Amino acid sequence: MQLSLDRIHVQGRRGPLLRLDHLEVETGECVLLAGEPGQGHTALALALTGRLAPDAGRVRLLRDDGTQTAQRKELRRRSAVVDLPAVSEPVEAVRVGTVVAEDLSLARRTVWPGVPVKWLSAHRLASLERNRVDTLPGAVRTALLTALAAERKGVRFLVLSLPDRHGGDPSQWWAVAQAYATVGYGVLVQCGLSSARDLGATLPPPAHGSDQRTTPLEAMRLRPQRDAHQHDGAAAPPPAADIVDTIWLFGAPPAGEAHLGPQAPQRREQER
Repeated sequence: MQLSLDRIHVQGRRGPLLRLDHLEVETGECVLLAGEPGQGHTALALALTGRLAPDAGRVRLLRDDGTQTAQRKELRRRSAVVDLPAVSEPVEAVRVGTVVAEDLSLARRTVWPGVPVKWLSAHRLASLERNRVDTLPGAVRTALLTALAAERKGVRFLVLSLPDRHGGDPSQWWAVAQAYATVGYGVLVQCGLSSARDLGATLPPPAHGSDQRTTPLEAMRLRPQRDAHQHDGAAAPPPAADIVDTIWLFGAPPAGEAHLGPQAPQRREQER
């Protein structure tokens, strides 16, 4: 599958929010998009996933069978926006267990008492159930919220919004993004210019003028290598738990501490 965006313009009340000529993201691919702070990140995440109608331009979904659609309902069904400020980010003071319950409910899962703990245990995060969201290390937060977004039925594209705002080493949340691409998701990560440079991207000097905030730059595009049993095609990739090695990604936490690997797209309950 592929999401493509052409000649998009989003206008705000006081001026343009986003101007972008072209962007495409394919399943199995990981794309890093860098830009200055501002509403351009929000407008792009929402327009690309069908949650905002642009003032000009179009967004299309190319299906595995070669057909395509621009219907926003289908774009929303096939995508999820992760931790977008003021839109899909959790309340900072809420406990992790509550966030899990809420997100599983949005994914149309039956959330009986004990289900959030079971879900966290399956992801080796049971020890974090009573922690506040704002106490999580940045990479753990990103991995947790991405895994919850992937619970939604039919989702094949994930937009990770500004994970660098939570601090930490950019290579950690970038590794999370690559892990999901490895099991067949199309992943777009939005970040600041300095984070992209820290990851090794070569970017032009800061621009001047009104377009600086409204036109993000493609900083990196990767197609992580898959194992032999993983494949492209119309069918969703097979489950692949524990893709992300805890010691490699988060350092060496005590036994039983946070360990989160992505699950491949499943046929689960319908997303919001």
